[in-house]
Amino acid sequence: MSKENKDFVKEITKMEDDFAQWYTDVIRKTDLIDYSPVKGFLVLKPYGYALWENIQKFLDGRFKDTGHENVYFPLLIPESLLNKEKEHVEGFAPEVAWVTHGGNEELAERLCIRPTSETIICEMYSKWLKSYRELPYLYNQWASVVRWEKETRPFLRHREFLWQEGHTLHETYEEAQNETLQMLGIYRELSEEFLAIPVITGKKSEKEKFAGAESTYTIEALMHDGKALQSGTSHNLSQHFTKAFDITYLDRNGKLQHPYHTSWGVSTRLIGAVIMAHGDNRGLILPPRLAPIQVVIVPIMQKKAGVLEKANELKNILEAKGIRVKLDDSKNYSPGWKFNEYEMKGVPVRVEIGPRDIQNNVVMVARRDTLEKETYSLDNIDEIVSGLLDTIQVDMFNKAKEEREKKTFTVNSLEELKEKMETSPGFAKMMWCGDKECEDKIKEEMSATIRCIPFEQEDLGDTCPICGKKAKHMIYVAKAY
Repeated sequence: MSKENKDFVKEITKMEDDFAQWYTDVIRKTDLIDYSPVKGFLVLKPYGYALWENIQKFLDGRFKDTGHENVYFPLLIPESLLNKEKEHVEGFAPEVAWVTHGGNEELAERLCIRPTSETIICEMYSKWLKSYRELPYLYNQWASVVRWEKETRPFLRHREFLWQEGHTLHETYEEAQNETLQMLGIYRELSEEFLAIPVITGKKSEKEKFAGAESTYTIEALMHDGKALQSGTSHNLSQHFTKAFDITYLDRNGKLQHPYHTSWGVSTRLIGAVIMAHGDNRGLILPPRLAPIQVVIVPIMQKKAGVLEKANELKNILEAKGIRVKLDDSKNYSPGWKFNEYEMKGVPVRVEIGPRDIQNNVVMVARRDTLEKETYSLDNIDEIVSGLLDTIQVDMFNKAKEEREKKTFTVNSLEELKEKMETSPGFAKMMWCGDKECEDKIKEEMSATIRCIPFEQEDLGDTCPICGKKAKHMIYVAKAY
């Protein structure tokens, strides 16, 4: 019997049989999340929240490295503020949840639970900003938002989810544009170097951009099932909100000006991306830099003299190297059960140590990503394990990139695009004239969307495959979550 067919994985549906059920099974079996009494409001359990904490820690460090400060704005926003920017409120109206009563009294004005915070933040910026000397404003907040989604799915679409949202003000359009692209670059760094997920970076079409933005930029990842996942966005809002909210300052010549505005954010849906980009039929596979537990030590025959002492010594050696380690010396489960449990939870490295290993001054080390096992000397085990974690991180990225390339194809006609989307979904590269009518046709006929106009353009032809007119851009098209 192959490793993939051991009895314990019967509790996880095979992704080849039902990808959606596989995804749900992995989340429940690995104890990442649970369902609350209110639909779409999910509970992040300790292991799931630990993943978000590590993402938060990485990003918070990068934000502060680039001069940003954390702030916090209120959860409730008066309806009058939401209505100040027409395009913005129309974009979010179907998803807004409203507070209409305080205690037993009906409120004079409805309050929306923030779907995003541009309006309340801009209202406060209009009170604060006076002079060019105060610019730029480089602020970020860690918060939850509420969007009343019709269909919900763990991590991908919650009615309440955790995220960060940056909101900055600048003297010039060029400074705002540089900020917008800088933050997109940090998101790409997060995805590729921390989460080991390769992404396509580019600009959203007019139809797909953020409501109220002049331009939206995105990182797009591809999941095992060939669907795309928008994994982070950064918006140049220009002066749309600063004019609507009358945010002004005295410029260097003593004249009143409106500053230029950006916003950018990622959310807990990145955890869903990690599951669907790396997981297998045994459960999670976590990249070492993200993993709450990087190494689990499982003692064998732990009742034997010296085994737990040596296991604890090993734990201390690895922790001194800066590795996140768990020693599972619980007595209620067998070593075999523990092997299965930590494989399912995606712990990158497992170290087994028993009496015979101690006698031979070795340990058995297992990789979660490849399921390979090898014996190593205890003499320099900290260096060996540290190096192995680095190798796993790189190997996971390369594997995900190779899989993405296998599911990326060029199409030269609408019929070819249809056939590919139905039989082997993935990223379709094609030319586009830039017209909304052609974009609408892609969505109507294939339930696919233009994911982005990539920064790295390729010349795939002179004409748009949809209408035959002169092409302006190369685009990526995919079905998406």
